[in-house]
Amino acid sequence: MRKTPFTFFTISTLLLAIILLSSCQDKKINLFVAPNGSDMEGKGTIEQPFATLERARDEIRELKTEGSADKRFQVNLREGTYFRNDAFELIEEDSGTDGCPVVYSSYQDEKVIIHGGINIPVETAQNVTDQNILSRFNSTVRNEILEIDLKALGITDFGNLHPVGFARPYGPAWAELFINGEPCTLARWPNDSTVTMGKIIDSGSIPRDGDFTKRGGVFTFDSDRPLTWKSHHDIWISGYFQHGWAEDAVELAQIDTINKTLTTKQPTLYGFGTGQNFNRWFAYNILEEVDRPGEYYIDREDGKLYFFSSDALLTLEISMQERPLVSIKGASNIHFNGLSFDCSRGMGVYMERGNNNLVSNCTFQNLGIVAVCMGKGIAPFADLMHEGPGEPASEIIGSYAQHQYSNTVFNREAGHNNGVLNCTIFNTGAGGIHLSGGDRLTLEPGNNYVENCRIHDFNRIEKSYRAAIDISGVGNRISHCELYNAPSMAILLHGNNHLIEFNNIHHVCQVVHDQGALYYGRDPSERGHKVSYNFFHHLDSKHLTAAVYHDDGACGMEVFGNVFYKAGSKPVLIGGGMDNSYTNNIFIDSELAIHVDNRNQNWASSTLDSGGIYDQRLKMVNYNQPPYSEKYPNLAKYWDDNSSLPKRNPVSKNIFYKVKQPYEGNKDWMPFLDDNWITDENPGFVDEKNMNFKLTKTAKAFSEIPGFEDIPFEKMGIVNQ
Repeated sequence: MRKTPFTFFTISTLLLAIILLSSCQDKKINLFVAPNGSDMEGKGTIEQPFATLERARDEIRELKTEGSADKRFQVNLREGTYFRNDAFELIEEDSGTDGCPVVYSSYQDEKVIIHGGINIPVETAQNVTDQNILSRFNSTVRNEILEIDLKALGITDFGNLHPVGFARPYGPAWAELFINGEPCTLARWPNDSTVTMGKIIDSGSIPRDGDFTKRGGVFTFDSDRPLTWKSHHDIWISGYFQHGWAEDAVELAQIDTINKTLTTKQPTLYGFGTGQNFNRWFAYNILEEVDRPGEYYIDREDGKLYFFSSDALLTLEISMQERPLVSIKGASNIHFNGLSFDCSRGMGVYMERGNNNLVSNCTFQNLGIVAVCMGKGIAPFADLMHEGPGEPASEIIGSYAQHQYSNTVFNREAGHNNGVLNCTIFNTGAGGIHLSGGDRLTLEPGNNYVENCRIHDFNRIEKSYRAAIDISGVGNRISHCELYNAPSMAILLHGNNHLIEFNNIHHVCQVVHDQGALYYGRDPSERGHKVSYNFFHHLDSKHLTAAVYHDDGACGMEVFGNVFYKAGSKPVLIGGGMDNSYTNNIFIDSELAIHVDNRNQNWASSTLDSGGIYDQRLKMVNYNQPPYSEKYPNLAKYWDDNSSLPKRNPVSKNIFYKVKQPYEGNKDWMPFLDDNWITDENPGFVDEKNMNFKLTKTAKAFSEIPGFEDIPFEKMGIVNQ
């Protein structure tokens, strides 16, 4: 009987925290911080609190030098908003000790907000009076549009719009507007749809093919709407300009109103193309398109903000800070608990080179990048999936990433035993969490984790390859999370020996073509992953989408005990790889369940060339020497094992219920064993109608598949702790 890891990980995480904290309760020193406190006159008591986190941090440093280094320090933040104009930095000397962390926490669950922006008085919003401006708005809404003179309020840093998308590096967002706590949209057209790419006059330079001349593309448009835009300055377009997995955003250099063509300032990685149903675009940052509630436009020259709100204005906020709200570098045993991180152009919490740090019971929203990043830097796309080092994509010049697949990627110095626990993350700009740790050269595990977190709506600005959780390194874990509502993937995976368990993943990959909810590939050395007891459901099936996507030769993943329900057009896609096993899973209601192909023998054969992408990545980790040769015996003989042929991908003891085609591809590449059960008869679910796919004790599945193990469906997703 396979023992589920639920008891060991989830319960041990909680018990360990309780034991460690209780061991130093008698040595606890409380400090207090409040928005109305004073760093000059405050004493850090509840009656006379400090005003800033820095003052409390410095007090702890001083107390340590006076002989209190073995104490447990707790900084209690009183209710209110703490506005930041720089990162709150913690370094090695700010560490707690094993068993006695330094805790920064809301006091008795009071609402505490760490804020990276500016509150604008709602009374400063006025009707537009300039007739030249007013005439540019749609006549049906122009009297509802408001303006604020930001320069008059001393706000002059609006940030800069910049290219964002596939194969581009991360960067802070520009100034964003939030009305009543909700993110607004840069005025765009069309409002809630996209426009088909017209005829391609010039595809622009194509860095992917070695053309680095930075030439933008030129294509036609059919609509008359762009002809109504009086200014053509600082207008941007976003779309899937060539491939369905590569969304990009570039600035327009010219709108030719006579010939009805658009010319872009920048190229995209693959150039511009047309003809596919996903080759579509929309334009944004256009004054005339402020025409529905929630849209805004900033005139950067005049310093005027224009926006449309149909609701009563309770709060107006503009994001300002580009650095992380909290930066932990070299510090260990730090705990942030019960805080909200809000309204920033950058990320929430950044940590590196520390151990036993924990972010728990926190909320992250309205951030420009991600909520939490563990490890140095955030990897640009040039080292991810479709493109790789040694290929033109990694040599992109200009605004593209010039990242090399180096030792920095193998060990991002994320530390060990760090976690994000019981957090809620939403309305972020470019993903949710970057989870790293461990060393890919030695296979030392990081043991870092994301547990019991709800992450949704995490692609407000960047829509491709910005996952809810980007996991890399060695030996890290994602468990009991709910990940949903995204145009692209939920989990982007790199590295070795990760555990993905008990997650509820749904309504992702809603826009992209040729992508998976859980996605990895193009590196045969990335092995040892276990994907167990996850619920994948309601993935788009109009495009090529998968629940688990082993792309371009991906190897070495054990997929056990998962439930796939309406899980994409190809719930499982094995793209030419080997050593991927599917056992004890349930597939429900899909045209096809598992696809396997031999792409490395045909259109992707160049990946196997001497000096090619696989060769490079295998050599970088010394794949045929310990520890890799010992941990993965099949990998050591990769080149002697007909590496172009998919193999050892067994499909065994699975249930295929209401599945028209259980598998697609050569049986020898999997193989598809006789102990699978293909049926249109309810296998014995507790409540199929309400998506309770727990099997009853007397379910027919157990007799049809001897040895089939009960799947703990009730434990998938968020749990109460």
